[in-house]
Amino acid sequence: MSVIYDRVALIGLGLIAGSMALAIREAGLAREITGFARSQSTRDTAREIDLCTVHDTAAEAVAGADLVVLAVPVGAMGEVMAEIAPHLAPGATVTDVGSVKQSVIDAVGPHLPAGVHFVPGHPLAGTEHSGPRAGFASLFRNRWWLLTPLPDSDPDAIARLDRLITAMGAKTDRMEAPHHDLVLAVTSHAPHLIAYTMVGVADHLRRVSGEEVIQYSAAGFRDFTRIAASDPTMWRDVFLHNKEATLDILGRFTEELFVLQRAIRMGDGQQLHDYFTRTRAIRRGIIEAGQDTEAPDFGRSPGARPAT
Repeated sequence: MSVIYDRVALIGLGLIAGSMALAIREAGLAREITGFARSQSTRDTAREIDLCTVHDTAAEAVAGADLVVLAVPVGAMGEVMAEIAPHLAPGATVTDVGSVKQSVIDAVGPHLPAGVHFVPGHPLAGTEHSGPRAGFASLFRNRWWLLTPLPDSDPDAIARLDRLITAMGAKTDRMEAPHHDLVLAVTSHAPHLIAYTMVGVADHLRRVSGEEVIQYSAAGFRDFTRIAASDPTMWRDVFLHNKEATLDILGRFTEELFVLQRAIRMGDGQQLHDYFTRTRAIRRGIIEAGQDTEAPDFGRSPGARPAT
């Protein structure tokens, strides 16, 4: 692979940024990778594992970078952008990895300096783990990375970022920000909220039934607990910043749930069977599209970090 950016700055050093650092280094896509995180312990960990050149301020991390990646909770995007804006190099590209796009655009846009390009993005990749140690270079392989460029986004900046993303193994697509937020409310945001709720119900029941809910957890509940183990700060911000789309999908979910409740109450086995048959086909379609396997974590594991 050839170098695409001279200096990539990662603001936030969690799972996604950590995986980007490892993937970029493994493929030789940048001459230098710098990083910054608010937490001193996160910076110390990133230094300990030699994830990248870690700085103690965001200003130092972005100085001279031709690509800056905002990898912080969506609620912090505007504040971070305001902080780094005076230190961005002319012609630099800023992107983000937030799970919500319209609110990020609204928060970042007012602080964007003239001559700096903003290309919002969202990698559909992750695990329930967080922090710099959670990253691994293969995280993005065969996964979609959605870009939501603005009408005035620079075509060359978009194309260059696209080359980096595909060189890390991902597939790219374009969406308008509001459409992205609706799609992700269906495929990610509402499912996470449902998982958090189901685990909360189980926690309440556990107080009544002792440890039986934990000891006898079946596969379905274990899947819920895996999802519900995701970073709470990140998901708090997702729901607060994609409120309308998430509430829309939750309303639709509630309507479907009432249909199933009635079928169970009325003993309508045929309706239940027909419904489950239709929904089973969705799972088969996801596997056939190469977006999941039967193995956990999409069949990948962190493995050994590349030599540094």
